[in-house]
Amino acid sequence: MKRKAGSQANGQKAGGKRPKKTCNSLSAEEAAKRFRAGLLDKSVLGSYTDEYAASTPYKHAVIHELVDDKLLRSVRDEIRNNVEFTPKETDIYKIHQSGDLANLDGLDDESLAKLPSLLALRDAVYSETFRNYVSAITGCGPLSGRKTDMAINVYTPGCYLLCHDDVIGSRRVSYILYLTDPDKPWQPEWGGALRLFPVQELENEDGEVAKTPLPDVVKVIPPAWNQLSFFAVQPGESFHDVEEVYHADTKAQLERDGGRVRMAISGWFHIPQLGEEGYVEGEEEKNAMNSSLMQLQGNPAQYDLPKPQPVKVPNSKGGQDDFQEADLEFLLKYMAPTYLTPDTLEQIADHFEETSSITLADILSKKFSHRLREYVTAQENQPPPADGATVDESSGWKVARPPHKQRYLYQHPSQLRPAKEESPVTELLDILLPSRQFRQWLQVATGCTVESSDVVARRFRRGQDYTLATGHDGKPRLELSLAITPTSGWGDDDDADAEAEAEMERAKPKGKGKGKAKAEPEESAKERDGDEVGGHEVYMAGDDDDDEDAAIYKSSGGDDNILFFQAAAWNKLAIVLRDSGALKFVKYVSRRAQGDRWDLSAVFEVAEQDDEDGHDNGEGGAPAQGSSDEEEFQGFSDPGESDSD
Repeated sequence: MKRKAGSQANGQKAGGKRPKKTCNSLSAEEAAKRFRAGLLDKSVLGSYTDEYAASTPYKHAVIHELVDDKLLRSVRDEIRNNVEFTPKETDIYKIHQSGDLANLDGLDDESLAKLPSLLALRDAVYSETFRNYVSAITGCGPLSGRKTDMAINVYTPGCYLLCHDDVIGSRRVSYILYLTDPDKPWQPEWGGALRLFPVQELENEDGEVAKTPLPDVVKVIPPAWNQLSFFAVQPGESFHDVEEVYHADTKAQLERDGGRVRMAISGWFHIPQLGEEGYVEGEEEKNAMNSSLMQLQGNPAQYDLPKPQPVKVPNSKGGQDDFQEADLEFLLKYMAPTYLTPDTLEQIADHFEETSSITLADILSKKFSHRLREYVTAQENQPPPADGATVDESSGWKVARPPHKQRYLYQHPSQLRPAKEESPVTELLDILLPSRQFRQWLQVATGCTVESSDVVARRFRRGQDYTLATGHDGKPRLELSLAITPTSGWGDDDDADAEAEAEMERAKPKGKGKGKAKAEPEESAKERDGDEVGGHEVYMAGDDDDDEDAAIYKSSGGDDNILFFQAAAWNKLAIVLRDSGALKFVKYVSRRAQGDRWDLSAVFEVAEQDDEDGHDNGEGGAPAQGSSDEEEFQGFSDPGESDSD
């Protein structure tokens, strides 16, 4: 997990710090008393060393009953009574986190007096005795006693940590010590397990070997009281996640389960620092270089799926008057008539010019959307196989990868699709969205000239799928998301249909200022703060300073860096003009969701636009934080009396 090394433990004062006592000062005898009896015996060390060497998919170890039980119970009580936690959400995790326990020595006397057992545990874990023990098991080399790096993380139902390899800076060994309820054993079906991913080695034509993680975990280690799990941090290999802590069926069941609170102390052992035995000048820089080299060797990104498949299109602008009768008849097979009228298109174009983003409810015609909904609902009742290999082999869907970037099911357009794989979803994928007619409609609606199109259908399985935050290189481009999720409970406005005409009226341009996206309606923010199940697509401001926590989009401080937010929904089209400064991700879909998240996602490269003076702008109107009085354009409901179907 990403965390700033300089973060402070809660309650720390800015001044009056005592000189830091190094963990090396703890004698072997004192250290041994803080662990379980016999743990440090040579025979026990040998058994763990053998287990570590034989473990897969990469070397790791699990030690049960690590710490003296009385000491650890006292630690847990101190944490519950005296440590505060901050809820954090990024594209990759949702947790409650304490400050960095490396700063315990800097607490004032009153605060430190409340955490004596926690301090004793930290000093034991980073003592020379235990560091040598871990080093012997892993064969990783000497470990630092000066650089401590640990925090307390609490996972409650709905919390998780997605796939990553822990490779940052001088980290050498990653560990997790569980502080779950000692009197109510954690049940594996509650989730919260540490899960390990296998790595595939792929050789290209030049003989270069690239390593990339496969999308399915192969090792599951459920939490348990006083259990330590650890492994050496290895670039391109040590990929793991923390399984979602699953909700109970009822509140009463949750109470019987003790709240399903997965508490753990997690952190890292680092390479020796300057002045410590084993310090090697330039080792951290060398490790960083090797880590970067590992990501470049064999170009592992060439094996990412799905690959972009842009299709160049004729460069033509055109306007509303260029729609022929045959073009309108084609579009009416799929789109609601309301969105094809000149007045509506003019309002859409005005709104898009003002905000560079727009959301259109009920975009598909009644007849087609009814058929589409029946199909998607039927697919929901037949869940896809859980493992990626079977999905790839048994259907037209494929699994997106690698999991430290993304995981979901996808389909590309195809002109050679077998008849058994044809469906209303593939009609949108193969026929409507890539069509000349839809491209013409899009150009009128946005004022942009389309140069290429790239469309993909996506299914995000509950309890499994997501995309992590990425930017894009190059000029601004149009991005579309056609939401076709048939289930409810995703935090979207259930009354959107009834409010559609009012939203259209409120969507009329308010003043000048191109390139500003709307601020999210307050009601939606409140809904998201409730029983959230994920699945929303988020555009957020990037961080020019390359901050480790740049992906944080929601915390106790609010979510002011969100540029555009679209919950999973039915029959709703979002269009965004995005530049390279905006990050984008789809939030992990909780297993508590009532169904999977479905959409069609498209990228339309567009010609660079001229500004009002006729000069090439080059920046476009990518999403930027808008003023709070701007409203989302929801479009019209599909009026039955004017539906040509």
